[in-house]
Amino acid sequence: MKTFSATPADIEKKWILIDAEGVVLGRLASIVAARLRGKHKATFTPNMDMGDNVIIINADKVQLTGTKRADKVYYRHTGYPGGIRSRTAGEILEGEHPERVVEMAVRRMLPKNRLARKLMTNLRVYAGAEHPHEAQNPEVLDVKSMNPKNVRS
Repeated sequence: MKTFSATPADIEKKWILIDAEGVVLGRLASIVAARLRGKHKATFTPNMDMGDNVIIINADKVQLTGTKRADKVYYRHTGYPGGIRSRTAGEILEGEHPERVVEMAVRRMLPKNRLARKLMTNLRVYAGAEHPHEAQNPEVLDVKSMNPKNVRS
């Protein structure tokens, strides 16, 4: 039996809609990363963009367990000496772009290569409940009902 290796003609992409309201951040990110990669498909090929297009709404209402909202720190560097800057997860979620917390969590669960950068273009994250992708007729993926641990109130 030969190992199946997908070609671009074999790839079938779907649109998936996920509501992040009340969902634990890490659990959401791991599910989304697997969907973007295409690991849920029987025809998964590691070196191909097999995954679906994922839309995440209500990213500003995502939950963090324990004291991560205050304790989890995101660092960046300006490029100048002494230019390290830090913000907590709570500051980002309450700031101007709360969807960046979800984007960073998903990006960090993907491999660190050019395929991952291509896969990140298939992810769309919106802070509110509105999104401009109604024409693609996305399927709703209910992450809350997959496992009781996926939800925090």
